[in-house]
Amino acid sequence: MKYFILFFVTFFSLSTYSQYTEVINSKRPGLSESPYGVGTKVYQIESGFFYNYNDRPNLFTRQKSMGIDLFLRSGLIWERFEVNANFKYQKDEVLDNIVLGTTYPTSGISQFTVGAKYLFYMPKYKNPADEIRSWKKKYAFDKRRLIPSVGLYAGLNTNFLGKEYKAPSLSPKAVILLQNDFSEYLIWVNNIVGDYLTLSEQRTIGYVSTLSYSITDRFSIFGETQGMFTRYTKEFEYGGGFAYLPTKDLQIGVFVHSEFQFDYLNLYGGLGLSWRIDNHKDKFIYKKGKRAEGSGKAQAKGNFFSRIFKKKSRRSKPPKIKKSRKKRSSSKSSEKREKRSNRGSRRDRK
Repeated sequence: MKYFILFFVTFFSLSTYSQYTEVINSKRPGLSESPYGVGTKVYQIESGFFYNYNDRPNLFTRQKSMGIDLFLRSGLIWERFEVNANFKYQKDEVLDNIVLGTTYPTSGISQFTVGAKYLFYMPKYKNPADEIRSWKKKYAFDKRRLIPSVGLYAGLNTNFLGKEYKAPSLSPKAVILLQNDFSEYLIWVNNIVGDYLTLSEQRTIGYVSTLSYSITDRFSIFGETQGMFTRYTKEFEYGGGFAYLPTKDLQIGVFVHSEFQFDYLNLYGGLGLSWRIDNHKDKFIYKKGKRAEGSGKAQAKGNFFSRIFKKKSRRSKPPKIKKSRKKRSSSKSSEKREKRSNRGSRRDRK
């Protein structure tokens, strides 16, 4: 547990940027997960009904399974950081006699996983609207879109499960999350999964790859492939589905998966919705050189050494204006001068 806390404290000093989007960002309806979080002060519920049919003739295999999947997400502390919990309750029909084909029912909590994910890197793309000189450059593909965004999920499979689904002990889960935004409409998500890492009999290493395309602002489709490798088995599934947005905070989705085997049928599908409570508030980040409101001081440009050795420009002083001295004169002195001048004129007359 101490290493788990130390891991996120180490990256506390990294600069943050907004994970929040105006439209809900849901993990459903596919099986892959994006490296992006929901944003701070956002509380999201993703739930749905799933059904699995499997006619594989192996002893103690689940022939039919159905249940409810619940996924809770919230952004805390940092924009890049998200905590979540995955809860699954299901009912199964387990094959106990291959010859007679008899089954017995089981039910209970089959999964209860808590964890968190963190976005390490998000590439910056060119804005085509900024290019006004060349039509070719404006509509050319940005090669930086080939570099994916990178995130990491770390979780713990708890043992608060039903009697038929209990594991020998707690076990960690880790997922590398990758996402390429080829355009505003075409997105490719890849996950490298390691589940039940400390349990040799149940340890699973696999991948999930999802390619989605937005036909309209409200409707999108996707195709998906999944591979899972255990100590004794190898499974490959292919599928797809669609998602629809009735509102910006509500999403409905449907998906179907199958192994496409010739000797048996393994079909897995689900229907669900995602809903969020949006209390997010954007934080204003002021750029260097611009004065922040209420601070009264502007940030210095450049690094430490450039500010030391940079020549200071002399402030231009305003030109001096000579002020003309005003003659001191009063009403009394002017009256005396007038009287003297009048006396002198009278004497001249005499």
